[in-house]
Amino acid sequence: MAPDDLPAGLRTTTLAERPDLLAAQWALPTPWPTFMERDPVGERLFGRALERSPELQVLLLDADGAVLGRLVATPFAWSGADEDLPARGWDAVQERSEDDARAGTALTAVSLLEARLHPDHRGRGLSAHLLRAGRDVVRRCGFRDLVAPVRPTGTADPLLPLADHVARRRPDGLPEDPWLRVHVRAGARVVGVCPASMTVPGTLAQWRSWTGLPLDASGDVAVPGALAPLHVSVEHDHAVYVEPNVWVHHRLAAEEP
Repeated sequence: MAPDDLPAGLRTTTLAERPDLLAAQWALPTPWPTFMERDPVGERLFGRALERSPELQVLLLDADGAVLGRLVATPFAWSGADEDLPARGWDAVQERSEDDARAGTALTAVSLLEARLHPDHRGRGLSAHLLRAGRDVVRRCGFRDLVAPVRPTGTADPLLPLADHVARRRPDGLPEDPWLRVHVRAGARVVGVCPASMTVPGTLAQWRSWTGLPLDASGDVAVPGALAPLHVSVEHDHAVYVEPNVWVHHRLAAEEP
């Protein structure tokens, strides 16, 4: 695929069209803090999306065929009601997708799980191109509903309630958060916060290795890269991170311009 609005030399494809790029897309450098890749649900199920639905996985390639970005998505059964989007966002939609596929349930919607760009190519507006390509792929696969438990990129204060950050608007009425703004500009509706989208438990030794912090006192700790405080218990030798995300909903037309 080569949408007209992509920068010269770039193109998109799917993992179904280019299964030979599976290893290359896994090798994309991660922009996420280490602890985010220790989510037990993600460790167990994230790769299943690529195995089950390669036709939904979008890759952004440069002129030489190198992978610059990826969009990972998974289908699931959704009633179409806002309240049927789980409070456990990212974790729950992966579990639902797996359970629905095993049960043979009709898959009626698609959820994005990740949008990742190579660090050398961030800040070029490519995330918007990647999202538009994802919308087109999902629509061509016969789905009309695309949702996403979005991880806002514009908040640096884990002590600020995410709902307060989401409510912030620019003078033009668009979200202040850059990644939410990309979704809204592409046609999405902000549904609301999913407060327990990702849960990462671990021993204090594990969390010290993931964060480099001493974690030598019980209580809430602000961790760089986190969207909420880390709950630390020295007495019980563990810490738990519960990350909120934001559900957005793209209603896709049968045909788009």
